Amino acid sequence: MDVDGPDDGDDRAARIEDLLAPFERVRTPREAPPPPPPASARLPDAPPEAPTGDAVKASARPAVPPQPSAEAVTPAETEVPTPEETTAAPRPAADDAPPRGDRSRATAARRAVGAVDLTPGPGAGRPFVVLAPPALYDGTTTRQRRVGAWARPRVAAAAACAVVGLGLIGGAVTGSWLTGESAASGSDRSAYEVTGALWHSVPVDRLFPPTLKGGGAGPGGADRSWTRIAVAPDSGCRAALDPLLAKALAPAGCLRLLRATYADATRSHVTTVGLMFAKADADAMRALRERVTEEGLDRRADLMPRTYAADGTLAEDFGDAQRAAWTLSVLPDAPVIAYAVSGFADGRAATNPEPAAEAMNGNDSAPAQSGLGHEAKGIADRVERGLRKTIADAEKDA
Repeated sequence: MDVDGPDDGDDRAARIEDLLAPFERVRTPREAPPPPPPASARLPDAPPEAPTGDAVKASARPAVPPQPSAEAVTPAETEVPTPEETTAAPRPAADDAPPRGDRSRATAARRAVGAVDLTPGPGAGRPFVVLAPPALYDGTTTRQRRVGAWARPRVAAAAACAVVGLGLIGGAVTGSWLTGESAASGSDRSAYEVTGALWHSVPVDRLFPPTLKGGGAGPGGADRSWTRIAVAPDSGCRAALDPLLAKALAPAGCLRLLRATYADATRSHVTTVGLMFAKADADAMRALRERVTEEGLDRRADLMPRTYAADGTLAEDFGDAQRAAWTLSVLPDAPVIAYAVSGFADGRAATNPEPAAEAMNGNDSAPAQSGLGHEAKGIADRVERGLRKTIADAEKDA
């Protein structure tokens, strides 16, 4: 068995002291502060360590933190250790280290009130700043435009249009009131304008249909039907009217005369219907209508219209002597004078012609007994209705 000598004991004690030396240096600052390190060992602009003990408790209060006393803070706690001491000293135990939250509050307690810490954290690069788009831009379109740049001009233009429109409407209403014009007179002018061109623009089958139906148009409400057998070329009024009738209608002015001849279903009666297009305006036509009604010009036998006897037709013998009943009217809504004259198809002469209104009363005359008054009135009424419908359609298209 080997026995250690006195030298071996000294060597062992020296090694133990070397092993305990680091721990002794760690405990030494708490027992006796070491001398301050030289100025060259300090790190400039380094943040101080987080305080411990009473300083941490004081930083938790919202008021201004009190200044630590000399007993609470030692020079060793406020100064940064040298690199040699940092390397040699072991990490303190977990029980002695303050919590992370307390450390941040303690650091914040050392800043001045209202100060903002702008020190970048470890590993942070340059700050990245994002600016929001201005609120004055309209981002709904591809090309951004200022809202105020187009909104104000459009509002101003809309207001100007409204003012101009109201001014035009007010002017039209005022002018109509001052001149005494009405909606009816405007409609009359429109009807008179379009009617003047109908005589050469409307097909003849529309003015004088090939067949006319007369439900209830005969004596006693019997049905009638008529077939067109001849159409006269359009002409003036001098040859188609008796001189006395032409003189009575002269105030209207003859623009053109259209005529056609019809035969009844039994082919025993023939009727000539005519449309005289006048040059007069609404006032002149109104005055003529009143004169015809008041003076009874439509009931005078010397003012009967003439017939249209077409050669080679059933009406070739239908002349002035065969006229038995007639009707004549001035249209109230168009510059047109319509008439119709009827007689026998066999060429017999009428000894006592009568107006259609009288022949329809059922007297003992030949025109009344044969229904010639119903023939003239029935054909004239249906041609007038067709003409009014044609005028109305022309007004819509105008």
